[in-house]
Amino acid sequence: MTELHVLLVLGEARPGPWHWQQWLAGRLREHDVPVEQVDDDAAPERLRARLAAVAPEAELAVAAHAAGALRWLEHASAASDHERRADRVLLVAPPAVAHPPDARALRRVAASTRIVAGTGDPRLPDTQDLAADLQVVLDVILDGGRLDLDAGYGPWPSVLRWALYGALPVADRSDGEPRTEDRSPRRLRLV
Repeated sequence: MTELHVLLVLGEARPGPWHWQQWLAGRLREHDVPVEQVDDDAAPERLRARLAAVAPEAELAVAAHAAGALRWLEHASAASDHERRADRVLLVAPPAVAHPPDARALRRVAASTRIVAGTGDPRLPDTQDLAADLQVVLDVILDGGRLDLDAGYGPWPSVLRWALYGALPVADRSDGEPRTEDRSPRRLRLV
């Protein structure tokens, strides 16, 4: 069995103990899964160093929130072919990106990438465009807002299942009905 390692790229320097990323870190540790956290304002070299420190044979999952998602996209744009590749990446409520990486660059740093955003987030149209540009699936959570504490995102069981098993789609905090964007921009369909 391959060891799982999870890297959380934080959306803020100190998200607080009730934020979903902190909750996720605690649950993963209960499952004896190594978890590391990188602040969103960490130097790109620090993110690369954390990735390189993960054993090549380990399964690597990366969950990045808000500004942390931007940090991951910047990493993808600058990464070489020789850097540690994640098995799966979850970009949660990414901010608007002036120059996103191309889809090939994103695939160079991760075998699979998925974006999760919430209705009520004023950046949702930009996120839909980003998902289309990167050619990745976008899960849209009804009334999810920025998917932060203000929107009620402390415990988030479907993200725990995603981290542990790659379970999809990512549902809301109460495991309600997610929506996944199809190929046509701005159209949502029930999963």
